[in-house]
Parts: sequence; structure tokens; C-alpha cells
Amino acid sequence: PGAMSQAVAKEIPQEQGEDGSRRSSWGLLVTAGVGGTLVALYAVATPFVTPALRKVCLPFVPATAAQIQNVLKMLENRSGSLVDIGSGDGRIVIAAAKKGFQAVGYELNPWLVWYSRYRAWRDGVHQNTKFYISDLWKVSFSHYTNVVVFGVPQMMTQLEKKLEDELECNARIIACRFPFPRWIPDHTAGEGIDTVWAYDLKRSRGCETKSLEITPETES
Repeated sequence: PGAMSQAVAKEIPQEQGEDGSRRSSWGLLVTAGVGGTLVALYAVATPFVTPALRKVCLPFVPATAAQIQNVLKMLENRSGSLVDIGSGDGRIVIAAAKKGFQAVGYELNPWLVWYSRYRAWRDGVHQNTKFYISDLWKVSFSHYTNVVVFGVPQMMTQLEKKLEDELECNARIIACRFPFPRWIPDHTAGEGIDTVWAYDLKRSRGCETKSLEITPETES
């Protein structure tokens, strides 16, 4: 009996040790799995919620349904090409394409560009849309007649000058969330964060006055 009890006593700690080892291994596997999942989610989500590297910090904030409707309202009776500067997940470009515009989006964040292309394909407007991975300061917008901007105050002064230098007199610029500092809007829609301001460049630049001055010289 004494020998048997000693044998049992030796086996019990060994079995408990094996069970503890198994539980420890499973714990490590679960921890590793959860940790890997969180890392993967972070890697995928980070480009959508943090700013890409750009000249001015421009975080991705999706346009609201009201903002989209206000932008479309400012595009009524307009034609020609459209560009969304800082197009994010593409919802403005896609909404404009559904209204018949040939719409283009420029976005520095590649994850958002790829996602925008998928959304355009899913919504059946991929043939009327294009999305480019590019820094807005390195792009010329001279051939667009409709421009949509979701900017931040730090960039609006410099962007105002860039657009005034590049765009033709028939262009309309639609600013969302923040207005341009010098231009006086020709039209506004919405309120609060959903407000959009529309600027007709022919008035901001004084094209109408210039054309009147040139006409007599041309006729003579």
C-alpha cells in the first residue's frame, strides 16, 4: 500500500503538470491569435482613419448624406468634367457620376483610392469615374469645369490661389465644411457642418469685366 500510494502521488503531480502545460500552450495560442487579429485590423483600418502623408494634414472624414445632396444641388444645370480634391472613399465622385458627370477623384491615400474604385465598380459607374493616387499640390486642375473640395482651414488660402491660377473662367468651385478666405460665394446650401459654398470663378476673377473691356477693341 505504501509503495502504491507513493506511485499515485508521483503520477498526480505529473498529470497536473501536463494539464497545466496544455492550458498554458492554449493560452499562448489564443493570445497570439487575438494579438495577430488586432494587428491585422489596425493595419487595414489605419489608412482610413488617419491622415496620409501630405503637405497639409488632411484627415479622412466621410461626407455626410446631407453634404452630398448639397453638393449635387450646387451642380444642378452644370455640365463638363468634375474633380473631387481629396476624394476619400469616393462617395462624391460616385454620386456625381450617377448624375451623368465624368468624375475624377484625387487622393493621396492608396487604400482609399482602391476602395473607391471598388465602390464605383459595385455601383456600376466605374466607366464614368477615375481615381488617382496623387498629391493635390502636384496636379493641375486646369481642364476641369467643376471642382469639389473637402479641405481644412490651413490649406484653403494656398488652394484658393492655385485654383484661381489654373482654372478657366467658366469653372465652379464647391467648398465643403470650410469656405475660401477671400472669395465671396455665389451660392450656399445647407447649414452647420453640412454647409457648402459655390464660387463661380468668372465673378471671383472678374472675367465679366475683362470681357467687356476687350470687346470694343476686338470690334474695331
